[in-house]
Amino acid sequence: MAKETKVVSRKNMTKRAWTWHLMKQNKVGYLMVAPYMILFFIFTFTPVVLSLVIGFTDFNMLQFPHFVGMQNYVTMFLDDELFITALKWTLFFALVTGPASYLLSFVVAWFINDLDPRIRALVTVVFYAPSLGGNAYLIWQTLFSGDSYGWINGWLLKLGVIQTPIQFFTNKSYILPLVIIVALWQSLGISFLSFIAGLQGIDRSQYEAAAIDGIKNRWQEAWYVTLPNMKPQLMFGAVMAITGAFGFGGIVTALCGSPPTDYVGYTLSHHISEYGTVRWEVGYSSALTFVMFLIMIGANLLVTKIISKVGQSA
Repeated sequence: MAKETKVVSRKNMTKRAWTWHLMKQNKVGYLMVAPYMILFFIFTFTPVVLSLVIGFTDFNMLQFPHFVGMQNYVTMFLDDELFITALKWTLFFALVTGPASYLLSFVVAWFINDLDPRIRALVTVVFYAPSLGGNAYLIWQTLFSGDSYGWINGWLLKLGVIQTPIQFFTNKSYILPLVIIVALWQSLGISFLSFIAGLQGIDRSQYEAAAIDGIKNRWQEAWYVTLPNMKPQLMFGAVMAITGAFGFGGIVTALCGSPPTDYVGYTLSHHISEYGTVRWEVGYSSALTFVMFLIMIGANLLVTKIISKVGQSA
């Protein structure tokens, strides 16, 4: 005789008891996500909490932390000119490269989505390749090397355009455009792949139904059919774009060194590294880290609000 399944009602159970019942009922699922949650707690949640706590101290890694209250934050906003410079460049790169790389990833994925599957796979690899590995910077360092062996300098010298090699990565007139181009060149990464996957998962019958309902061109098709079906991928891509934009300092360091000439492109990640690993003022570095974390959270909330309106009628 088959064993009868016991049906549990929530009516006579407290909220805590009901939660515990659901946890026991779904214990296999919790067991499966446990490794990720443990790693997330250790390497993401705990460092954020520690940075908040240590940010109120003058910890230097050698002596026991000494509580200084809001002093680090007062110094940051009122007495640290480099912080203002770093904040300015961080927000500039976030506003320029973040949206640009996001749109570029989607537009490229959208246009190659209709290609033959074999051609699409090849083109996807070609566009995704620049985001693989740190050696991608070698291409740009070779192209714009500051001596006659650099390809650009070599061609310009051969054509007689210049008489002496241009120091591209130490000349502040060239630093900004070059690092932005490299950032966009490397931006077709995980977000690009997620957009390809999202486009491939849309039921083609929806486009046929939209055509019957009066959709007249591909732009209307994208707004009312494609984008609403891709909200999870759009959200994921936005988070990755924001993370990449606020981590822009890594590109500047790889190409121009740290700090860059006249602090052009000097970001919060440079400033955090300066105080955390050079000066060993870990308390102040932690305060800087927490401020950057809050800015990123604010950017994510703003993007989430914008994406939630995708596909809505005016």
